[in-house]
Amino acid sequence: DSPMQLSKVLFDDLGLRCVKRTKTGRSTDAEVLEELAAEHPLPARIVEYRQLAKLKNTYADALPQAVSKVTGRIHTTLKQDVAATGRLSSHDPNLQNIPVRTDRGKEIRKAFVPADDKHVLLSADYSQIELRIAAGLSGDPKLVHIFQHGEDVHAATAAQVFGVPQDKVDHEMRRRAKVINFGILYGMGVNALRGNLGSGVSRDEAATFLADYFKAFQGLQSYIEKVKADASRLGYTETLYGRRRYFPEFASSLPGLRAQA
Repeated sequence: DSPMQLSKVLFDDLGLRCVKRTKTGRSTDAEVLEELAAEHPLPARIVEYRQLAKLKNTYADALPQAVSKVTGRIHTTLKQDVAATGRLSSHDPNLQNIPVRTDRGKEIRKAFVPADDKHVLLSADYSQIELRIAAGLSGDPKLVHIFQHGEDVHAATAAQVFGVPQDKVDHEMRRRAKVINFGILYGMGVNALRGNLGSGVSRDEAATFLADYFKAFQGLQSYIEKVKADASRLGYTETLYGRRRYFPEFASSLPGLRAQA
């Protein structure tokens, strides 16, 4: 659990290479450990340990303590004024990130059951909501066309980016297009995109994907650049309904803080 001691074991005792440094020394974050896992079995075990520790501390130990003595159930508190983005947040316990991606996480999900046979748990999700909003706000003709015609947005994007007919888009092309679609909306740069596309993708390839994407969806690129320019000039962004999110970092003299904003 000590990054300092772990870095000594990995880099001094085992002699593994230092992948990146932080202000406090040699990094042992998940990205570093996953890269080093190809060179030695220990980093992979550390990743697994951290996943288990999180499941234990956040859920297995904490959730039973959150059961109401009155109802015998778990009740969260939903707040509207905590997250800077304006989305609802869930507290004590946080029920918005119950794990689902791993087999062990799915086991924890099994603890959530309806109160009785008169109740059900209902799960509802918008279909590609961020991309629909992006199409509406930017007015990008190709993105709008995809949604108006009920097409698979990731397959259609892959066809545009890779220059192939939609029926020739394979699973890997669609996966990469999905990564790019959502990465673009959350400000992912070339390096982050490369990491999310998976091993074997070079920085140059990631940069090419990004360039081809914006060549295909120029209306979306213009909209994103306009939002950045307006935010830099005004110091805030604004929703359709007038809710503002302020970015004082734009006035900072530090380039890193401005880039982060």
